[in-house]
This record gives sequence, C-alpha cells and structure tokens, in this order.
Amino acid sequence: MSIYAQELRERVIKPCLQIFNEDSEVAEILLLATAARESGLGQHCCCAQTNGLGLYRITAEKHIELWDKYLIQFPDLASRQRGLASQQQFLKDPHAELVTNLSYATAMAWMIYRRAAIDTSKPLESTSLAALWANHFDNGTGSPRNAEDFMQTYRSLVMDSSKKLVA
Repeated sequence: MSIYAQELRERVIKPCLQIFNEDSEVAEILLLATAARESGLGQHCCCAQTNGLGLYRITAEKHIELWDKYLIQFPDLASRQRGLASQQQFLKDPHAELVTNLSYATAMAWMIYRRAAIDTSKPLESTSLAALWANHFDNGTGSPRNAEDFMQTYRSLVMDSSKKLVA
C-alpha cells in the first residue's frame, strides 16, 4: 500500500500540525519527505532490520523515549498528542498506533523534529530539507542518513507525483 503524497499532506500532515499550532509549509514538506524516505509513503509498515514502525519508521524504544523524556516536560503538548491516539487500542498496544494511526504517527514524527528545535519559519530549499532530516530525524533505527538518497526519494515519490494530473 502506498499513499498519494498530496493527500497525505492535505488530509493528515497539515491538520495534524495545526493541532500543535504549527502552520508551516516547511514543516508539511519536511514530514512528507520524511515519510517518503522512511517508508516509501507507506509501502512498508514495519522494518524487521531496524524495528522501525509505520510511515516514519519510529522504533518502540524511540516512542517510549519521546513520551518519557520529551513530552513529559510539556503537559499540553502531551495531551494533544494523546488526543490523536485511539481510545482503547493505545492502552493495549501503544506502539501499534505508529502503524495504524497516520495522525498519531505524524504527530510523533513532528515531536522528533520539534525536540531538535528546528526553525520552520523560513522557506527552505529542498537540499536544506535533506540536511534537516539527516541531522535531526532520529527515529531510533540507527539507519544511515544520506542526504542524496533523501533527495532522490523526495523527487521520485513526492515531486514527480505532484506533477501527475488526474484525467
């Protein structure tokens, strides 16, 4: 299963960022490009080699760390994040939310970038997006961060798909 890039951006990423009062085109594109690079926009839900889960390949360990070491410092932010989770399933298997809940997974990916205190207020070139990803998106997998691979994936899955017209 693969997700159409523009639909992911408009229907999941943008509304999710608005919940956190982050109205930034740079943040939208960064998360979209991250999903493209990490999972091929949903082509793989789980990566056995790195234990990465969902669109953004966040590990269970990183998920716990974000809750226990970052979100705990910001009760309002944590409440908004928890509000995106399923009511009952989160209590049974919180890490499954990274695979089955696109909004929750997107918000958690945003927490990784937010924790790094990146500046999304200025327009960035696509190569700068690659540098932000390579330097700040620690999803816990330990996978190598190659900016050129990021750009190639971004071009093929995001840029090329945005040029296609529906007949």
